[in-house]
Amino acid sequence: MLVSSNTFDDAGVYRLDRHRALVQTVDFFTPIVDDPFSYGQIAAANSLSDIFAMGGRPLTALNIVGFPADLVRPRVISSILRGGLAKAAEVGCMIIGGHSIRNPEPIYGLAVTGIVDVRRLTTNANARPGDLLVLTKPLGTGVATTAIKRGFASGALQKAVIALMSKINIVGAELAELRLVRAATDITGYGLIGHLVSLCRASRVSADINPAAVPMISDEIGDLIEQGCVPEGSRQNFHATTVLVDWQGTDEARRILLTDAQTSGGLLLCVAEASLEKVLSILRKARTPSATVIGRIAPRRRRRPLICMTR
Repeated sequence: MLVSSNTFDDAGVYRLDRHRALVQTVDFFTPIVDDPFSYGQIAAANSLSDIFAMGGRPLTALNIVGFPADLVRPRVISSILRGGLAKAAEVGCMIIGGHSIRNPEPIYGLAVTGIVDVRRLTTNANARPGDLLVLTKPLGTGVATTAIKRGFASGALQKAVIALMSKINIVGAELAELRLVRAATDITGYGLIGHLVSLCRASRVSADINPAAVPMISDEIGDLIEQGCVPEGSRQNFHATTVLVDWQGTDEARRILLTDAQTSGGLLLCVAEASLEKVLSILRKARTPSATVIGRIAPRRRRRPLICMTR
């Protein structure tokens, strides 16, 4: 076992031989959008992202499905599965089976097995002081999906956030294979700060973030935060980071954005300064929604806070 849950990584890694290792992960959640095909795409993209965050390539996947048989018709389940299949096929991952149960509310996701060259593995434990932090997707999906459920989101925001969550983070594998990135994580339920905390702890480092540099999906996200359209998971993230972050006058809306619970979020990459231009060029070529430097890894501070906000 090369990577376990001890480092709070995105997937487990098991060595096969001198150069190859299996990467394994599982993820599923309840619907966050109304369209079943889009829901299937987002759930699959979210599951596959864990493999790419480790620098691996997905090989096979198993569907995980739960639904109330008396409320959800078979054609809806079929549409969800087709959405997941489309995303898996997009990156050459074969869905070879799965399992379904009756459940009070629908759930869908994938158990994914991938492969990685052990010399190119990207984990939470490999960040080094001086590394620049690069984010590949803007934040705000938690706020946006909550607004969609409450009927507050504009049509433009709905379209933008579905497209964003459906985009797969395959560029993580390419960067790892080129040895341009040593450490990475994808931003999901614990928000940007929560996942950065895990990375810092695993690597025994600290971090500095420029809150103004962190991109959000649109200005509408800021308005929705001001209106109190914030999911409970994001509020819990915010309170959990209070003793770990020196916010240094950062306004509450920006704090909530940085702790917003994401679904199928982007990658947070630790990039050596000498490799930055190559990494940014690859991200732009891959048309990642963002290619933004938002901070830097710092030497481990002896006392809290673990993460500081800078200007």
